[in-house]
Amino acid sequence: QVQLVESGGGLVQPGGSLRLSCAASGSISVISDMGWYRQAPGKERELVASMARGGITNYADSVKGRFTIFRHIATNVVHLQMDSLKPEETAVYCCAADTRPWPVRRTGGEYNYWGQGTQVTVSS
Repeated sequence: QVQLVESGGGLVQPGGSLRLSCAASGSISVISDMGWYRQAPGKERELVASMARGGITNYADSVKGRFTIFRHIATNVVHLQMDSLKPEETAVYCCAADTRPWPVRRTGGEYNYWGQGTQVTVSS
């Protein structure tokens, strides 16, 4: 129903920047929220940034002021600009989309569509 393809991951030195991109296809008209999750080795997966269809954004406390999410609804593309990267932010970053209706989304939980993930490695 919804397909997500990420790009832009790679190796970057501490303090450097990367820009991740996610292209959505399929039944994109039913997508409400889109965002980026990450999972570092030995840690649980966490939502680092999201943007609702109406433009409301949310960020994990650890990335506020350094990461920015951009969502272009007309072109079905979402970007994550990551600045001042830290070694502990080495992780697989996954694009995600939520098509669940509001009565379900309002209860919380994770998005229901996922990309394959892109590796981000922060190391000197």
